[in-house]
Amino acid sequence: MTLDEYIRVFRRYWYVLAIGIVAGVLVAATAAFLQPKTYTADSSGFITTPTQANDGGNSVGSAVAGDSYAKSRAKSYADLGKTRAVAQEVVDKLGLKTSPEDLVGQISVSVPLNTVTVKVTAKASTPQGASDLANAWIAAMGTQIARLESGQATDSSADAKGAESQGEPAATLTPLESAVVPTSPSSPNLKLYLAIGALVGLVAGLVYALVRRQYDRRIRSSDDIRRATETPIVGTLPIQNSLVNSRSRLSAAFGSSADPAKVEASTRQLNEALRELRTNISFLDVDRPPRSIVVTSALPGDGKSTVAANLAAVFSETGSTVVLIDGDLRKPTVADSFNLSGDLGLTDVLAGRTTLDVAMHRWSDERALFVLPAGSVPPNPSELLSSDAFHDLVKSFTEEGATVIIDAPPLLPVTDAAVLTARSDGALLVVAAGQTRVDSLSAALERLDSVKGRTLGVVLNRVPTKGLDKGAYGYYQGDYYGASEKGHEKTSVLQKGKTERPRRRRPAASQRHDRGNAREETSVSIESFFTDADPVPSHAPTKRPLLGDDTRP
Repeated sequence: MTLDEYIRVFRRYWYVLAIGIVAGVLVAATAAFLQPKTYTADSSGFITTPTQANDGGNSVGSAVAGDSYAKSRAKSYADLGKTRAVAQEVVDKLGLKTSPEDLVGQISVSVPLNTVTVKVTAKASTPQGASDLANAWIAAMGTQIARLESGQATDSSADAKGAESQGEPAATLTPLESAVVPTSPSSPNLKLYLAIGALVGLVAGLVYALVRRQYDRRIRSSDDIRRATETPIVGTLPIQNSLVNSRSRLSAAFGSSADPAKVEASTRQLNEALRELRTNISFLDVDRPPRSIVVTSALPGDGKSTVAANLAAVFSETGSTVVLIDGDLRKPTVADSFNLSGDLGLTDVLAGRTTLDVAMHRWSDERALFVLPAGSVPPNPSELLSSDAFHDLVKSFTEEGATVIIDAPPLLPVTDAAVLTARSDGALLVVAAGQTRVDSLSAALERLDSVKGRTLGVVLNRVPTKGLDKGAYGYYQGDYYGASEKGHEKTSVLQKGKTERPRRRRPAASQRHDRGNAREETSVSIESFFTDADPVPSHAPTKRPLLGDDTRP
């Protein structure tokens, strides 16, 4: 991983780091609160030697000699301060119930380098106890040193004559600085505990974030796709909040009455990304650009229908003829996206129940965009999509120069998209950022390869433009094969601020062609469908059928 990738990981999982720090601080604070408090007090003593009166008047020499002698004895006195004899004297003096051995563990005796000072540090559970213990220890050491230096500690039977011959002790320990009652405990050190807790929590959060990212199989960026496959990335589409968690799938900027000055910045950004996608598709093969394009995804909810609808709209901006076919016969959505009647459509044309001029709609008089809804839900979607009749229909569109975009079902739940791709110019595989997993992408590409289908490229959809990854919308609720909702009102983003367009009513039985005549009419030159279509007035509340002549023989 590069430095930028580490930074992105830490930014994505900042909340984990914050939780780790807070948890570490709370644990450290709790541990500090539960740990017994310890108070520390310091006292010190000064080692002195008696002045020799008969040194011949050389007082400086006597002082130097005495100082050297005191320094030589200092370390021995520090060791003496840790003996049981000193501890027992302190226990007797303070009336403590602690054993001398345990009391020695509460004391630290040290001698600063090149000094004649002895420092005693005492620890106790109370401030006053620590102060009394430090002062008593210095006093007890002074007593023991005096006994040792005068010989009383080692020869208790010495008589007065011996004492006179010995004279004064060679060195004594005089209290220098008494201990002060501490005002705050020395242990636990709350600041140190909190700092360590925060550091440990931060490290734990970092480790968790890195491990989580290492085992996170969701695709979040183009780099993840490049690491997983060699399939080119032909487009990256930013997330648009107006299309998330909504039945609307067509960008507001493609509405016939959309005011460019009032289009939101996020919408403009999406539209520019769609135009870039259109350009990339056109340059996949300059001599023979793809004319029939299948738009699919690995699993439901990746936004492939949104991409298909908007891609058809952006292709029609160039003035070319575009036909959008709803090939998702199990869960059709194209009619809803364009606010068109979906009662009749592709399946009805292929089954001979209606003609193409009735089933197909021209979306706007300003664009040569024709929409063919799915129609009635058939019992055999795969068979219909793999039939020669369907592919002859698509071929007739492309031969007349139209670009055909087919909104296909997801690849992994059903085989429809693979069947369509095998007999088209190629497929666009839509991947939802932060949702689609690498395993799903690989499985989808393998399915396309198994039918010798051409993968035009991967489209990374719903890429966040700021902040953390957000939840992606999805219209596939529950079982993919389950029945669609009944009784709900089909809406579209095009309805906002407009008069609702009534549904196209299915022609009466007396007005329908018989099945044989209808099948013959599906083979009529598609060129006449495009050239004979009546323009639709911009104020018209309903979409006219593709054919201008809606008469029956």
